Amino acid sequence: MEDLWVERYKFKNKPFEHQRKYLERFWKKPVAALFADMGTGKSFMVINNITMLYDVGKINSALIVAPKGVYRNWVNQELPKHLPAHVLHRTALWTPSPRKAEKAKLDSLWEVSDDLKILVMNVEALSTQKGLDYAKRFARITNCFMVIDESTTIKTPTAKRAKNAVKVGAEARYRRIMTGSPVTRSPLDLFQQCDFLSEECLDSPSFYAFRARYAILIEKHMGSHSFKKVVGYRKLDELKEKLDKFSYRVTKEECLDLPPKVFVKREVELTPQQVKAYEEMKTMALALFNEGMTTTVNALTQLMRLHQIVCGHTKLDDGTVISIPTKRIDELLSVVEETSGKVIIWAGYRHDIESIKLALQKVYGMTAVGTYYGDTEEEERQRVVREFQDMASELRFFVGNPRTGGYGLTLTAADTVVYFSNSFDLEVRLQSEDRAHRIGQEKSVTYVDLMVPKTVDEKIVKALRGKIDIANEVLGEELKEWLI
Repeated sequence: MEDLWVERYKFKNKPFEHQRKYLERFWKKPVAALFADMGTGKSFMVINNITMLYDVGKINSALIVAPKGVYRNWVNQELPKHLPAHVLHRTALWTPSPRKAEKAKLDSLWEVSDDLKILVMNVEALSTQKGLDYAKRFARITNCFMVIDESTTIKTPTAKRAKNAVKVGAEARYRRIMTGSPVTRSPLDLFQQCDFLSEECLDSPSFYAFRARYAILIEKHMGSHSFKKVVGYRKLDELKEKLDKFSYRVTKEECLDLPPKVFVKREVELTPQQVKAYEEMKTMALALFNEGMTTTVNALTQLMRLHQIVCGHTKLDDGTVISIPTKRIDELLSVVEETSGKVIIWAGYRHDIESIKLALQKVYGMTAVGTYYGDTEEEERQRVVREFQDMASELRFFVGNPRTGGYGLTLTAADTVVYFSNSFDLEVRLQSEDRAHRIGQEKSVTYVDLMVPKTVDEKIVKALRGKIDIANEVLGEELKEWLI
């Protein structure tokens, strides 16, 4: 009977074939790893996995743990979009210092009821005693389904949040990990992620036992100290066989039924320095507007300055650019870590392009990044495009200004496009989207917008996705609304 449950289950949205296959194979398994490319609908699969188990009485709660850039998306986008209408539920976002309304939602999770209770936490919270205690209690006193979204965030065995994730997981009836690319540096990344599921998954009692079996080690000496250095890997076929028993891997190439374009938002938090600069700039812009001292052009300039602040810099009247501490680069690296192929990164400001280039080179090497913007010489532009399109080339990241590179280029080697920052010009946005999505592209393309919620950043993304040309269609009093 249970084996036929997927056929009888009432989906809110029709599943694609690869999503149905995952659910048919894994929906009732105690543990499972979902290794699926960005844009293939991992959230859809996990949400319906939760509700399938809830419908048959196996669970009554779900604990969703995700990075800061993603966890609010679960509450605001993914759950409302995919949770079937017949499922009575209550959802709360964990915060260490909740406001009155937030506390009321959290408190409601402890009420005796038949509702599906969903707690969403950011993974960083597991590094704190307060977050750990709350998550353990929630998982322990309910029949809980726990999932780690972007599970590479717990890949480091010595990290407090990774150790604590295992402690919380031990209290849950069902456990899932999900990520686009579980191996970011080496096969050793797999141990802690899979240990969260179960020690039996990889049949290794410790990280050191796992490393001894699958890594090639040599003894190194430094003064009076000695240590083991990894110089290669072995028995990877055996490791793959073990993974295949509890994991589901899906790439975009295998998802022939995906829509041609998939859009994703990744939220970024402002640093205290950005909050201060943003509020000061907003106050000044509103004062000028209220006094009738600003034109449409000047208002757009104010919006651009606010946008620069959320991106991590500000430009003075004399042209001097001042960097502001930001988490935007970190979120970009987190997005990139989920991908396995070539990636286009669009940024509207020279400062951002240079910062992105340095950050990617630090992680992936000097030859992995090419830039395409005003300062790039013509010969270098041609080289970057040529090598980016060459799948055998080491050049993996194309970092460009959409006004410079948004027209006439073919960049179909990429199936992921990240907008570090957006232009106000709708035509520029659409043209830059089409660099990857055009003749020659055989895969679905995922477009990722980095944005800070409740700022001009979010309004720009919303307008562009709604096909609104901000520079020409948002005028007069409407601009004031953008500043509020």
